[in-house]
Amino acid sequence: MSRLRFWTTAVVKDDERAFLRRDGRFEKLLPPGRFMEFDPFGQLTIETVKVLRAEIAPERALLLAKTEPDIATENFVIVQPGPTEVAIVSMDGDAKHLVLPNSTRAFWKTLTAIDVELVDTAGSLRVDKRHLDKLDTARSGGAIVETVIEANHAGLLVVDGVLTERLAPGRHAFWSVGRTVRIVSMDLRPQPLEVTAQEILTKDRVGIRVTLTAFARIVDPEKAASAATDVNATLYRLIQFAIREAVATRTLDDILAARHTIDNEVRAYVTNRAGQLGAEIGEIGVKDVILPGDVRDLLNKVVEAERVAKANIIRRQEETAATRSLLNTSKLMENNPLLLRLKELEALEKLVEKVGRIDLHTGAGAGGFEALLSNLYKLGTEKAADGK
Repeated sequence: MSRLRFWTTAVVKDDERAFLRRDGRFEKLLPPGRFMEFDPFGQLTIETVKVLRAEIAPERALLLAKTEPDIATENFVIVQPGPTEVAIVSMDGDAKHLVLPNSTRAFWKTLTAIDVELVDTAGSLRVDKRHLDKLDTARSGGAIVETVIEANHAGLLVVDGVLTERLAPGRHAFWSVGRTVRIVSMDLRPQPLEVTAQEILTKDRVGIRVTLTAFARIVDPEKAASAATDVNATLYRLIQFAIREAVATRTLDDILAARHTIDNEVRAYVTNRAGQLGAEIGEIGVKDVILPGDVRDLLNKVVEAERVAKANIIRRQEETAATRSLLNTSKLMENNPLLLRLKELEALEKLVEKVGRIDLHTGAGAGGFEALLSNLYKLGTEKAADGK
């Protein structure tokens, strides 16, 4: 807009319209073109606005609808959904806006085809697929609650605090107009629970730390949602109570010797209570039993002493057996001179294998050397006959 002495001029483009006001009061709406308005006292103002796929301030549109209804009807679409309604506004066939209840928005329809679809959310909780496909739920202003339930999961629809429906895997969207909608997704697969080390006093007053591993899964999502805020956290506490009860009623020796029994007791304790939470306990077992340093050193010494004592017993048993065998051999040689003689020759043979030279000194008439040679020759002959 420009002003030349007594004239006010304006150029309105094809995608624009201009509001002409005199002393602040609306006078007319200018279409595209060049305009010169006689304005000797500077009373005119011209405001140019874009109208292609554009909005107009709702206050201005409502004012013009009252003061200039023909102009408003020709140029604007005013959208005012009711308390339980939402309006889907499409521009040239594309859904562009979602107007929330009890709100007002206005759109230029001069160059744009405006289509408005009112949806009564009071009678329809779920968003129709045809609406969901063309709406951007992230820009719905909280009017739509959407989620995707993954495989091996179960979804629970809670409306105004009441569990309404169990949802199968897939995409789900609901109108939250005039109500509070919440969707809870629960994993139905087995979940590991690592119960970290907690210090517990045994029956004989020894402080130990026990680590336990368990697997749990939800089998009744509705019961789980109503029974506890966090089922896994509740099961974790139950396992802690169970292992504390099992350890506190046993001595340290019983615990170290009966870990399988403790596993069964803990499983029975937790299983009975897990059903009330809509859950199921699978495998469960004690992973580690951590002893205090002084107790561990003492047990190591006991184990070492037991091993030494066992080794001594085995050694004595072997010595006794060897002595008994030697005694039996001596009795046989006492009653059988030939066996004694063979034993001597066996000893002599071993001696010859280890010694390269033997000097034998005997008396003059004893014939010891000749007898030695004769015996060695006889022994060699017998071995050759046996094929050795």
